[in-house]
Amino acid sequence: MDLIELQINRISYSQNQSGAYAMILDEIGGKRKLPIVIGEFEAQSIAVALDKEIKPYRPFTHDLFKNFASHFEIFLKKVIITKLVDGVFYSTLICVKDNVEESIDSRTSDAISLALRFKAPIYTYENILDTAGVLLDKSKTPVSSIKEEIFEIKISKLSIKELETEINKAIKSENYERAAQLRDEISKRKNKK
Repeated sequence: MDLIELQINRISYSQNQSGAYAMILDEIGGKRKLPIVIGEFEAQSIAVALDKEIKPYRPFTHDLFKNFASHFEIFLKKVIITKLVDGVFYSTLICVKDNVEESIDSRTSDAISLALRFKAPIYTYENILDTAGVLLDKSKTPVSSIKEEIFEIKISKLSIKELETEINKAIKSENYERAAQLRDEISKRKNKK
């Protein structure tokens, strides 16, 4: 399968999930975007790596890993987002030491944070972009619509149990519209069976 190169477009706070952020990756040479929900710590680590002017007083875990690997002459050649299962992206680090390549499983947020530090390219496969990618034309689409599209993609990848957990969160935060959308998604899936 051919690899498709991606680059980070932006990270934004998720309106739908407390403490979560949406990282948007752009297809290089294409129009598709790949939204990935990540945690607060991972978002902070990626943001620090993107902003060259921020120098933390002490290294983040990803900085430490990069320093450790570089000290022992292990380099990150590339990151590949390899699969998507139940709304969770899986990635592989392709590392090189003494001209020998090794593959290491990684959470996608960690893999991207390391790719930024090593200046390594980020790739995925066509089937993942077909499944989870979106086409966003910002000149014609209001920001609220973009958020809705990302929300729709996200809920379509969650299991029924995860959807039920999200309903409870939406109700606690008094976001009844979201709770109704999540309930409708569960009903739609149960009716298909």
